[in-house]
Amino acid sequence: MTEYYIPTGSSETEFMEKRSRFLGRVWPVDSEEEARARIEETKKKHYDARHNCWCYLLRDGPVRYSDDGEPQGTAGQPMLNVFQREGVVNVCCVVTRYFGGILLGAGGLVRAYTQSAKDALDAAGISVVRRWVEVLLPCSYAQFERVKLETEKFGGVIADTDYGADIALTVLLPEEQAEACLAHLLDATAGTVEGMVCGERFQAVPVRERSGGD
Repeated sequence: MTEYYIPTGSSETEFMEKRSRFLGRVWPVDSEEEARARIEETKKKHYDARHNCWCYLLRDGPVRYSDDGEPQGTAGQPMLNVFQREGVVNVCCVVTRYFGGILLGAGGLVRAYTQSAKDALDAAGISVVRRWVEVLLPCSYAQFERVKLETEKFGGVIADTDYGADIALTVLLPEEQAEACLAHLLDATAGTVEGMVCGERFQAVPVRERSGGD
């Protein structure tokens, strides 16, 4: 089973640490060329910043990072660690620092660059890319919340909701959970909610909501 995590979208965040201004950006990327283009674009935009530190991580591809003049190991690697801990790939991140006149020390720099990358990832959100079974689930209004909760227990995601005399839910279920979920729903609703498999999709579905960004 192929499954991996990517940023849901692009984002930009900002915070201040001892008068230094840190701007964090995250983009989903599909190639090293795209990642490099994002980095260069940011360097041109913030040519007057003291540092534009960056990292990118591609699925089945290269992993690169740069401290861009900060002490070795205090910026690019800590930023990269944020994405590795979350298992996120196909991502490019640039953290721009406008120096505020106060030295942060190695530990302070690591914390600042880690926070900036983490804030930007939180703002971008995380999506899982995998194969899903698409299922049509008709249910009554009274059953809606129960069906939704039971579906989520099996890792299902509601893709669409059609409100009529009853409710018709289009649900994406992880392929290895689809059969068990449909059997469970049939049993839990005394045979009144029977799902119909419509097909399969291989796509990204958000698993962590975006907190901001573009």
